[in-house]
Amino acid sequence: MIDWDSNEFHSVVDMPEEYTILDLSRGVWSQPETTFSVGKYDEFRPNLYNTDLFGGERNMHIGIDIGGPVGTPCMAFMDGVISQFGYNPEPGDYGNVIITKHEIGGVPLWALYGHLNAASIEGIRVGDRVEAGEVIAWFGAFEENGGWEPHLHFQLSLIEPETHDMPGVVAPEDRDQALKDYPDPRLVLGPLY
Repeated sequence: MIDWDSNEFHSVVDMPEEYTILDLSRGVWSQPETTFSVGKYDEFRPNLYNTDLFGGERNMHIGIDIGGPVGTPCMAFMDGVISQFGYNPEPGDYGNVIITKHEIGGVPLWALYGHLNAASIEGIRVGDRVEAGEVIAWFGAFEENGGWEPHLHFQLSLIEPETHDMPGVVAPEDRDQALKDYPDPRLVLGPLY
């Protein structure tokens, strides 16, 4: 098991002091009053994921969404390597994505950065090293991020991904296992809400 408290992690996005905590449990993603926002982990979001990709049944969010302007930099939260990257083209999917691999106390951990711009995946290779605080990606626009408002979907995984993808939302009956496999990102991001 990972001893989260024995590590210091770098911020993934430089957040301003004031930002909006989104309530997406109503199934509507509205533009927040502030420039930056945070969407919750383990939140039931009915009617938000309505493309064929989700089959109408996946609506439990298992990452954290950080909303902000297109081009907002995303940083590695600790030293690691690029594990996977690519483009997920389906409507409602991640669009451009990077997955990094890290090791905490001998335990492997993967982090997914989703909804990125195309420049984020140009010129990188699996196995490239990343350092804590290094800018590794940028928020993508609607046209390149799967069709969403500009934001970063950040997700942790204790399971090695086979491709540049992880289920960012799961069906309610899969929630308990998903919470074990995909730990709360606030363990590295800090208490965003």
